[in-house]
Amino acid sequence: MKNITLCVIVSLLLVAGLMGCRSEPPKPPARIAFVRERDGNSEIYVMNADGSNQINVSNDPGPDGFPVWSPDNSRIAFMSARDGQVEIYVVNADGTGLKRLTEPDSTNALPAWSPDGKRIAFVSDRTGNAEVFVMDADGSNPTNLTKNDADDGARSGVAWSPDGKKIAFDSDRDGDLEIYAMEADGSSPTNLTRSSALDGFPVWSPDGKKILFMSNRDQNVEIFVMDADGGNPINLTKSGKANVRPQWSRDGRLIYFLSDRGGTRELYTMAPDGSNPTMITRDANTDSLATLSPDGKHFVYVANRDSHTQIFAIDVDGKNEVKLSSSDSDDSTPVWSN
Repeated sequence: MKNITLCVIVSLLLVAGLMGCRSEPPKPPARIAFVRERDGNSEIYVMNADGSNQINVSNDPGPDGFPVWSPDNSRIAFMSARDGQVEIYVVNADGTGLKRLTEPDSTNALPAWSPDGKRIAFVSDRTGNAEVFVMDADGSNPTNLTKNDADDGARSGVAWSPDGKKIAFDSDRDGDLEIYAMEADGSSPTNLTRSSALDGFPVWSPDGKKILFMSNRDQNVEIFVMDADGGNPINLTKSGKANVRPQWSRDGRLIYFLSDRGGTRELYTMAPDGSNPTMITRDANTDSLATLSPDGKHFVYVANRDSHTQIFAIDVDGKNEVKLSSSDSDDSTPVWSN
């Protein structure tokens, strides 16, 4: 009897231990959100990484665009003019649970999820000029963070630092377009670029120590990097041609961007110090921002090779291009889930 009782107790302890050590459920397989325009109407779609199972998740006669995945990949924020003004909506990744987050009395645009998924920063003209606002992820508690008579965030939106403590944005409050950073509550706005040129499109490095940005301070539009406090700005591209839309790889070891240096606008990569620039696509002739898969192995991008823009995937080294969308519509703005 004692042996049986001991066995039962040990078994219960083992089960309790195993249950206490269970890991978080794995994320669902990577998916791609994109915009499909057909017959003058644009919709948000989601598809598998191989292009299969394409689902319309916005499904409205009004124009929809700018899909942004929530950090946990369960929801997509997007912009829509279905109610007469450009507003911010959110929908579950399967197309259920559609909800408008902003009120249709002003333009509300360019949503950006906080790293923890609890808040969404956005740009609104509800005060008469473009300001950076933040709201809870359910649309409650909208708060004006910038409170300035200039236009803030109107050109390139906002960018959260990886730790969620700061927000970078563009502003013309000093007479020309500059990049600012502020605390996530709107305090301590600081001009990071301090240049007479046009500076915009800030992108934080994964470790939060650097910021990529675009500038025409060397005549052409080039890609620069600076310290997070604005120090040590360096021109990374120096190609004499337009270089735009820079992004970091998720591990910070690679920068990818679009460039005209080869005659058509193509996807390139380079090291964080600007070395080893490499053309990835051929004849894509694209203006659409490319994004990198969660495992860092594949790009998804738009190519304009025939009468319609279509979405392609390609290995990070430029090999094994695969066409993911094939329709009588124009597909654009592909975004990998996190």
